[in-house]
Parts: sequence; C-alpha cells; structure tokens
Amino acid sequence: MGIQIEEKKLDSLVAVLGVFKPFKKAAHASYYADKFNGRRTTSGTKFDNNKYTAAHKKLPFGTKVRVTNEKNGKWVIVEITDRGPFVKSREIDLSKRAFMDITSNRGSGGMLVTIEVLSK
Repeated sequence: MGIQIEEKKLDSLVAVLGVFKPFKKAAHASYYADKFNGRRTTSGTKFDNNKYTAAHKKLPFGTKVRVTNEKNGKWVIVEITDRGPFVKSREIDLSKRAFMDITSNRGSGGMLVTIEVLSK
C-alpha cells in the first residue's frame, strides 16, 4: 500500500507529488564521509554532503526515495545519484545532511530505516 504525499524539501527537492511504495524495511543506512564532498558520483554529478542525495546498489539514478528512521519516525526524501554502499550489511548511504535530519543519535554512524520508492 502506497502513501499519498505532497512534500516540500528545502534545497534539493522543490515539490514531489506521487505515491511511495515500500521497497525495504529494517535496512541499514549510513552516511558519506566528508572526504567524498566535491567528488564526482557514479552518475556524473558532483557530490554535496549538504544536499538530499543517496547511494544505492541497484535503484536507478534519479529515483526519489523516502527514507524513514524506524526508531523515531523521522524521514527525508532523497535522490539516488551514486552506487554503493560497498559494505554487504548496508543498504543505502545518505548524504550527511539527510542522515543528520533523521538520526536519533548524531554520534551514531548507522541506523535502521524503511526505504520507499516514489512512483508517479
């Protein structure tokens, strides 16, 4: 079952209108290290840790996903712009801004999330 949403996010996603469909629950999320800031992503865009972007192993570039922290219910909408993470136990790497917006513990490097894919 998808959820109808119209959400405005500062800086990267002006307005999104569509249905989010479940992709994966209890997925491990982490965030990009600062050393990647300014480098090119696999899609060719310049990575910016202050934007709402993410890396995923299989989802197509440009896919918008809602990532919800299962511990506190906070969520962000990010765009897939890169491949990774390259650690088997992790499902998605978020930009630092996206991760910090939804984390319960800013000192933590990972969290369990639910990933939903936007379909228009």
